Amino acid sequence: MKNNPIIWADYPDPDIIRVEDTYYMISTTMHFMPGCVILRSFDLIHWEVATHVYDILDGTPEQRLEGEKHIYGKGMWAASLRYHEGKFYVCFVANDTHKTYLYTATDINGPWRKQYIEGFYHDSSLLFDDDGRIYIIYGNNEIYLTELKKDFSGPKPGGLHRLIVKEKQEFYLGYEGAHLYKINGKYYAFFIHITKASGGRRTQACFVADSLEGEFVGGDVFNDDMGYHNSGVAQGGIVNTPNGKWYAVLFQDHGAVGRIPVIVPLHFENDFPVFQKRAPHFIEITSTRPGYKYKSLVGDDDFIYELDESGQVHLKDFWQWNHTPDPRLWSVTEKPGTYRIKSGKLSTNVVYAVNTLTQRAMGPASEAIVTLDGKGLRNGDYAGLCFLISTYALIALTKENDQYYLVMLARDAYDKNMFGKNEIDTKAGKEYARIPVEGSRITLKAYGNFVDNADECEFYYLNGSQWSKLGVTYKMVYKLDMFVGCRFGLFLFSTKEIGGTAEFSRFRYNILE
Repeated sequence: MKNNPIIWADYPDPDIIRVEDTYYMISTTMHFMPGCVILRSFDLIHWEVATHVYDILDGTPEQRLEGEKHIYGKGMWAASLRYHEGKFYVCFVANDTHKTYLYTATDINGPWRKQYIEGFYHDSSLLFDDDGRIYIIYGNNEIYLTELKKDFSGPKPGGLHRLIVKEKQEFYLGYEGAHLYKINGKYYAFFIHITKASGGRRTQACFVADSLEGEFVGGDVFNDDMGYHNSGVAQGGIVNTPNGKWYAVLFQDHGAVGRIPVIVPLHFENDFPVFQKRAPHFIEITSTRPGYKYKSLVGDDDFIYELDESGQVHLKDFWQWNHTPDPRLWSVTEKPGTYRIKSGKLSTNVVYAVNTLTQRAMGPASEAIVTLDGKGLRNGDYAGLCFLISTYALIALTKENDQYYLVMLARDAYDKNMFGKNEIDTKAGKEYARIPVEGSRITLKAYGNFVDNADECEFYYLNGSQWSKLGVTYKMVYKLDMFVGCRFGLFLFSTKEIGGTAEFSRFRYNILE
């Protein structure tokens, strides 16, 4: 038996398919690169990274974190993942470029071909109908169905285009997060919404029609928070196993660690989906490949890499950069065993630092340890280990008047409400502690506790053979300005002059019970 939620980390807006014996799940990655992660499983419970659909999306100034430009809270959202006649299809919008993207590949590992679909289709879902026609469903509050051209370049002239579902209750969030299926000749459209009647809890809805021209009829099909802070489990895809059992993979808000996937059994009665009344806290599903050994979704790195045939370096698949990286300013091959960053712009805080290398934080608690050599820092530089979230906190080695200091900084959370004051600011972080240190080499640790939305982080440095805490225990708050769960990050930013360097080695990741 496995704990449910199935992954205690930020994998929101899941869509899921099965191709023969293999399940694939896609998730929102917003501003992180490489982006659009697809996970793989053989039992719907244990997962590993199969691929990232793209390394760089469009490389806009905002996506590259130029100056004070950024795409926090934007980027790619809520992708639709489909497999049809030997080809994978990934469709999503980016809320910074306001474009709709379609990526296709015959192999999950790519290469992925990129194109644009004319129009903007919020939280879309693709449908390949039996007659060869292609549709996209999308929207918020008002849900539309549009037929697409065969080449996916845009809406089909004269094709079907209609409003199929409209929110009729008083709501905080109207119907969105569409997932459309054809099962046994009927059409099923699933949505998330938050009505005032639900007391602010997310719920899952489904509407069913006999044809795409017919009336879609339905309502809420699942309303459960697993006893967790009125945090409703909703939005995601459904999939069947080879032996015909059906499951939904949805998500649940879990504070600063993010929106985490939950699996819920369901079945069909009279051609309508019936979800298990409560999401199980433990679940077991027969594997299609018993004994398969999964790669970890997070992990250690000694930064020993070699160039591939094209002269490129591919980091381990649990790493993602905050925004598009600048390849001129980082290396893992110049000094084997070292992740080296060079600063190329001035930044007031870690949020604007280019080439911050991240991994998702994991519950119930997790810690990251890394050794930093700051001999290349310049006055006004900060390099270290952070929890990257809008209410960030960090431990950093800095240099002032050629003296090294170790500092703990954090951002003022303003309030403790995810819907409260939300803005990415350019203010310097608040300094909670500062101590002088001798030498430039030091080992750092960041610890996060996510049990019951504690969302507390602490920072330590290795003092001889003992860990010494620096600064305060800091409360992180998940907010909509970044709209992602917190991550461990290795960073460097300069406040006075560019050109400084930082070297990180021997990264260790521990998931703690």
